[in-house]
Amino acid sequence: MSAYSTGPAGPSGRGTGRGAGGSRAAARRTGRGARPRFGFGLVGPRRDRHSVPLEHLEALALPVGDDGMVIGVDAEGRPAVLGINRPVPYDVTLIGGLWTAQVLALRAAATGARVAVETGRAQAWTALAQAAGGGQPCVTLHDVGRVPPQGASAGSPVVVVRDCGMRPPRGRVVSAPWQSVVTLLPYLSPVAPRLLEKSSLVGVQRVSPDEAVQIGRIMGLPRQEYETLSTLADGVTLWCTQGDRQFVMTQGTDAETGLLGGARRMD
Repeated sequence: MSAYSTGPAGPSGRGTGRGAGGSRAAARRTGRGARPRFGFGLVGPRRDRHSVPLEHLEALALPVGDDGMVIGVDAEGRPAVLGINRPVPYDVTLIGGLWTAQVLALRAAATGARVAVETGRAQAWTALAQAAGGGQPCVTLHDVGRVPPQGASAGSPVVVVRDCGMRPPRGRVVSAPWQSVVTLLPYLSPVAPRLLEKSSLVGVQRVSPDEAVQIGRIMGLPRQEYETLSTLADGVTLWCTQGDRQFVMTQGTDAETGLLGGARRMD
């Protein structure tokens, strides 16, 4: 007999119409033996519906921002978030100080990324590499031009920080899916225009007035914004994309300040 038969089997092996119809009718009357509502679960308790006046709806809103690491606050005091772990190649160029680059590295590691630092001044990064990850090797240091393949994936994203001075050589490890590259330039250098033009995101901290004019021309900044670049306070960065610009103040947490000191533009 079929698992769904409800009456005695006839010659063809199917339940007789009378028995099946009677059983289904009885099930409807008693509520017993009814088929479950596949995909919908059990029928829950019934309650009166709740209603909210239209003018009160705004009070129920929840602040939902972008996904990524918090790099500071904007001019209105709202969190500024950078999605550094991406399924596409992502290049970031920061014309600024070592302090900001190190804060970005620590916060990238806090999101679960492995951080590979390519640097000619390993002594400036040693304390950070030892403190990050609670003893786990989530931040590794490499000589310039000696970064091995990182094997980035969605489950193990990588951020490569290039701290290679004014004229960083072309890196052996480049941006790739789930592998972002952050290049730190202390000042505007002859290689800066090429880096700025190919970067998905550019950060600019305090620079000289002449450098501000050049950066404004390369990035297409309004005069008011590029003139501001020579007056920025320590910890303030203008982050630029092709279609958006935002001033962000980065402030260290207690742990970051204890390890790196206070925000500073000059090293």
